[in-house]
Amino acid sequence: MTEQHNEAAYSKSVIEFLTVAHEYCITIENAEKFNFENFRSINQKLLPLLYLKGSLLPEVKVEDAEALSRFVNEEQWERLYKDVKKIFNTKDTFSAIDEESEFEDKLKKTSLSELLVDIYQDLKDFTLLYQQDKRSSKQCAVTEINKLFQTNWGAKIPVALRHLHKLMGVKEEGKMSDFLSFLDD
Repeated sequence: MTEQHNEAAYSKSVIEFLTVAHEYCITIENAEKFNFENFRSINQKLLPLLYLKGSLLPEVKVEDAEALSRFVNEEQWERLYKDVKKIFNTKDTFSAIDEESEFEDKLKKTSLSELLVDIYQDLKDFTLLYQQDKRSSKQCAVTEINKLFQTNWGAKIPVALRHLHKLMGVKEEGKMSDFLSFLDD
């Protein structure tokens, strides 16, 4: 076995995380193709898996920190945000505990779309960097996604999941089924 395949950046846990991260990115990138229930359901299943796989990532020694790159730009983020927000419509905004507040019980308005696309941004940057040919790119990708798991996307997953769970059984607004259920009353 080569030295490369014995290294943490090429470990089974990294490859499994890469697979789930890639699937999540594809889901967000194709948001406009999903209806409310399918999109909610898929995210409700992918997010816990991402959290689990992210928590299992190894620490990786980086040989060349210059290989670190970010790829998702503001225009891409904004387009995806609008696509996701369109799916959730009025169910997008909810109250969540403000982690940055000095008071534990302080709530703030939060956007589910913003949380999901912020998670996407970190994961997409990871997948694109990891796919680079250079070994140092893969090392930087794993090190950076580990850091961002602790400081960004890892904390956003439970917040998003809580709201997605509340949306279970909620129907899309403005659908014919809503109109028909009104007639049944």
